[in-house]
Amino acid sequence: MDAPVLTGEPRLLVDGALVEPASGATYDNVNPATEEVLGLSGDAGIEDADRAIASARRAFDETDWATDHAFRARCLRQLAEAMDGAREEFRQILVAELGTPILLTYNIQLDVPVGWFPYWADLAESYAYERELPVAEFMGEPHRGVQRREPIGVVGAITAFNFPLYLTLVKLGPALAAGNTVVHKPAPDTPWTGTLLGRLIAERTDIPPGVVNVLPSSGSAIGEALTTDPRVDMVAFTGSTETGRRIMAAAAPTLKKAFLELGGKSANVILDDVDLMTALPLAPAWACSNAGQGCALYTRLLLPRSKYQEGVAFLKMGFEGFPVGDPAEPQHLAGPLVNERQRDRVLSMVGRAVDDGATLTVGGGRPAHLPKGFYVDPTLFTDVDPASELAQEEVFGPVMAVIPYEDEDDAVRIANDSIYGLSGSVWSASEDRALGVARRIRTGSVSVNGGQWVHTSRPFGGYNQSGLGRENGVEGFEEYTEIKVVGLPPAP
Repeated sequence: MDAPVLTGEPRLLVDGALVEPASGATYDNVNPATEEVLGLSGDAGIEDADRAIASARRAFDETDWATDHAFRARCLRQLAEAMDGAREEFRQILVAELGTPILLTYNIQLDVPVGWFPYWADLAESYAYERELPVAEFMGEPHRGVQRREPIGVVGAITAFNFPLYLTLVKLGPALAAGNTVVHKPAPDTPWTGTLLGRLIAERTDIPPGVVNVLPSSGSAIGEALTTDPRVDMVAFTGSTETGRRIMAAAAPTLKKAFLELGGKSANVILDDVDLMTALPLAPAWACSNAGQGCALYTRLLLPRSKYQEGVAFLKMGFEGFPVGDPAEPQHLAGPLVNERQRDRVLSMVGRAVDDGATLTVGGGRPAHLPKGFYVDPTLFTDVDPASELAQEEVFGPVMAVIPYEDEDDAVRIANDSIYGLSGSVWSASEDRALGVARRIRTGSVSVNGGQWVHTSRPFGGYNQSGLGRENGVEGFEEYTEIKVVGLPPAP
């Protein structure tokens, strides 16, 4: 039986309507596994951004969306139900336009964020937006006070390609639950994931016109408009640290709040007392799944010199057998890179790592059995200098750097020798020892002995140049609020 023909949603969502771009412009949505065109996406321009921002501003300022908590919760539950009913359409789109392994869509790419989404509906109703403050003395009299949490206003949400639905929902969920309106720009390489969500909002929910707008675009003009327009109160961005710096600078003239979830170069620290058969089997997956396109993946692996050769031999077997290929086939944990430019960038970094003296142990090129598609072999480098580009810069491809260390203090020093600070991992036969090392690593999240830190109720974000703010959890909800303190006179 022939596979069903995939037809994505090419239209924008602006002011509650599914519309063509004002200019009529479109661009090709390309399958990275086959290099073939899947279809077209609308290519939004500045005129579309102006209309979308205006509608979001109007919906926030002139409707009761910001104040009717129960209504927001009902709308978010409608969206959760609509996404649940569209899972298989999302699954096909994610595999086709991103090249993510279909296995990941049953986890973090689709089923997990859709399953978590009702959390935001519940929080919209249950959150304590107002609390009484302790009585404070002023000029000899006791004054009462109330602290309120109120929505910020219009949010520009700009998301990356690597986990397009997840990254969108962890922004839309708390932003909408808190009472904000949103203009969303999906990543250029994954437009249909965003536009399908827009269609569900328009057709399957009571979310009022203007509350959510979706603007797919092949360029950067929409993102620049969201960052600089004074009608936008906050910009929430996931992407590279380099782009995050530009967004922060562009947002400065209007002093809008910037939430930034940026890059990482996370270290997986293997302590000398752990059984390598326990600590290393999943290490290749933590560097190569989704073709290594993940900011929180553990792409530096630190091995004690006392177990270095044994550990490298174990990793070599894992990388040589790592399943890469057609992402629609469930046995593959790595598909292609998202586009030709990203593939070539990864291969260029691999070449420079060899020139810098790192030992290329496995991979390093394009898979011989995959002549079509933007694939890169799972690649293992050993004897990597901690100061080298490979150990310092985010590759965003299926590449691991193995670094030897002398003792525990040396491991912590190497792990912290980075401009990033997003995530990390520590393995030890003693949980207390591993937890002690985890406390010394300067990152926003750390796994101890495989413990999972990703959940909609757990705040996620980075130290250093891995970003500003936290998403998920109550803390992520509060990122989209302002604090107002109301002073009251002494009680009669």
